[in-house]
Amino acid sequence: MINPTLWNQLLVWPIINLLVALYKFFEWMHIPGPLGFAVIGLTVVIRLILYPLMAAQMKSAKKMQQLKPHLDAINVKHKDDKKALQQAQMDLYKQHNINPAAGCLPLLVQMPVLIALYNVFYQVLQNGDLVKLTQEINQVVYSPVLKIGTLDLSFFGTNLGIKPSQWQSDGYWLLLIPVITAGLQWWQSKLMMPQVSPTEATKKLVVSGKDEKKPEDTAAEMQKQMAMITPIMFGIFAYQFPLGLALYWNVFGLFGIMQQLQINKEK
Repeated sequence: MINPTLWNQLLVWPIINLLVALYKFFEWMHIPGPLGFAVIGLTVVIRLILYPLMAAQMKSAKKMQQLKPHLDAINVKHKDDKKALQQAQMDLYKQHNINPAAGCLPLLVQMPVLIALYNVFYQVLQNGDLVKLTQEINQVVYSPVLKIGTLDLSFFGTNLGIKPSQWQSDGYWLLLIPVITAGLQWWQSKLMMPQVSPTEATKKLVVSGKDEKKPEDTAAEMQKQMAMITPIMFGIFAYQFPLGLALYWNVFGLFGIMQQLQINKEK
């Protein structure tokens, strides 16, 4: 955390300073569990900063979903000619002013910020030596005003540093955390899945009675697999990592769900 690497200076330290500033604010307001509210506040701030990029990514994904019936028809028509298939797909994208790679760029820009945010929470919550952690934080804050004397990890009577995997000693209720985390990830993934009916081209292929199959839609198959794997993966993470990280993931996921619902309503 205190090593002056480019990664720390550009991303980790600014996030730590913002987290500490929010922590000090809620502490000054005498609000119980200031770290928990600081985590929520920081997640909201980061989500708002990334909102335009995420909106662009979601809108691009929605456009691709809306083109799926046309892509299915093209796949059937040119299933034996890959060159003609690629040209027809590019013509379709050009006709509808869609760049297939447009959804990837915002994601690539977001990832360093999200990874840095995760690193901050993990280092703050995973470190069992609060005295050493406090000293390290005080070395990277930008102003003496932000220096802290101690770090209160309690939030509504729960230590944000404990893990659901410690349920045998800290309570069965901890097992609900990975279930909630996985559920939110599943809901968000479900909202991103294309809601389209079988195309006329696909129906004709079936009715014809020929021993042929609709060409695999690789992107759609990968999306379905990710929709099943991602919730399980995040549930496992939430089970093994401190509660503060699950709090961050769940707040971030809730905002993602609200944003996706808004995008899905747009025509």
